[in-house]
Amino acid sequence: MRQGYLSRNAKNSTRVRIAGEKAHLNIKSATPGCVRTEYEYPLPVAEAEDVLRHLVLGAVVEKTRYYVECDGFVFEIDEFAGANRGLVLAELELKALDQEFPRPAWLGPEVSDRLRYYNSELAFHPFSVWTPAERAGA
Repeated sequence: MRQGYLSRNAKNSTRVRIAGEKAHLNIKSATPGCVRTEYEYPLPVAEAEDVLRHLVLGAVVEKTRYYVECDGFVFEIDEFAGANRGLVLAELELKALDQEFPRPAWLGPEVSDRLRYYNSELAFHPFSVWTPAERAGA
C-alpha cells in the first residue's frame, strides 16, 4: 500500500492511495480521536501513480496491511516501510465508541488521539526521525 498527501490542514487531509490493483482519492477530517469523517472515491491506478510521482506533499507513506481475526473482531495491522520502517500500528473498526473488544497480548497502547501516529503526519515527520521520547510514547 502506498499513499501520498495532496493537502493537509487543521480541518482535513486529502490523499491518494494505491492498494494492490485499486486506487482511491480520500478526504478525511483531521479531528483527533477514534471517530473521523471520511470520503473515498475510486481513481484509475495509472492516474494515482502519476499523482504519487508528481503532486504529493511530503513523502509517500508505504505499508503492508495484514488482517488478523481475534474473538470475532478483525484488526487491521499496518507494518510500515521506507522512512517509517519499524512502526507497526493496529486499527479496529467498532460499531460504537463504547463497544467492548478483545485486547490480545500483542496489542500496544491506545494511540488514536496522538496525531504523530496519523499517516498524514508520518508523511512529514516519519518514524525514523522521532526522538527517543516520541518512540517511547511520551
